[in-house]
Amino acid sequence: MSGFNKVVNSYEEAMAGLEDGMTVIAGGFGLCGIPENLIKQIRTMGTKDLTVVSNNCGIDDFGLGILLVDRQIRKMVSSYVGENALFEKQLLAGELEVELTPQGTLAEKMRAGGAGIPAFYTATGYGTPVGDGKEVREFNGRHYIMEESITGDFAIVKGWKADTYGNVVYRDTAQNFNPMAATAGKITVVEVEEIVEPGELNPSEIHTPGIYVNRVIKGTFEKRIEQRTVRQG
Repeated sequence: MSGFNKVVNSYEEAMAGLEDGMTVIAGGFGLCGIPENLIKQIRTMGTKDLTVVSNNCGIDDFGLGILLVDRQIRKMVSSYVGENALFEKQLLAGELEVELTPQGTLAEKMRAGGAGIPAFYTATGYGTPVGDGKEVREFNGRHYIMEESITGDFAIVKGWKADTYGNVVYRDTAQNFNPMAATAGKITVVEVEEIVEPGELNPSEIHTPGIYVNRVIKGTFEKRIEQRTVRQG
C-alpha cells in the first residue's frame, strides 16, 4: 500500500499476514453479501485453528462452509446454523466449538468492538442459557446482561463500490453485517465489484469510511442464491 492507495492486486496480497489461530470477522448473511473470494483464499492458504465470527457459516460447498471441509475453523461465533449440514454435523458431534449468539447482539458486538466499547448491556438473552454466567444489572426495573464486544485480527468484507482510498458503498441488503464487521478488524480487507477514483463516490452515500479499511481488491463474484423462490405461473 502506497500512501492513501489501499488497492491490492492479488488475493495473496489481500490476505497476507493471516496466521493459524487468528480471529476472522466475516460480513454477509447466508450467501448475501459474503466475501466469497477472500474466503476461497483462506481455504487455499490452509490456515487452521481459526475463530470465525459471522452470522452463519454459508452452505456446505460455498461461503464459509468450505472452511469446514478441511476443519480450518476451530470455533464459530454465529447466530444460527443456517442451511449448512456440515456445520450442524460438526456441532452435534462436538468437533466444532460454537458460541450461538442472538443476531442483534452479534451485530452490536461487532459495532461496539469497532467503536472501542468493550462491553454493553442488553435485555436479549436474560433468563435463558444465553445469559448463563454473565453479569446482570437492573435498569428502570428491567434486567439486562452484559455482553463483551468483539474485535478480530482480520475482518473480511464484501462491498459494491470502493474508491482507491478505501471508502466503501454496499448495495441494498448486502449492508447486513458488512458495515459492522468492517470496523472491527485490526486488518480490514474489502473485496468489491468496482473500484473508482477518489471523488467519484457521493460522500453522503459512503457506508464505511476508508479510515477503517486497510486493503481493497476488485473481484469477480458468483453470487449464488441460497433458496430460490419463484411465483407459480
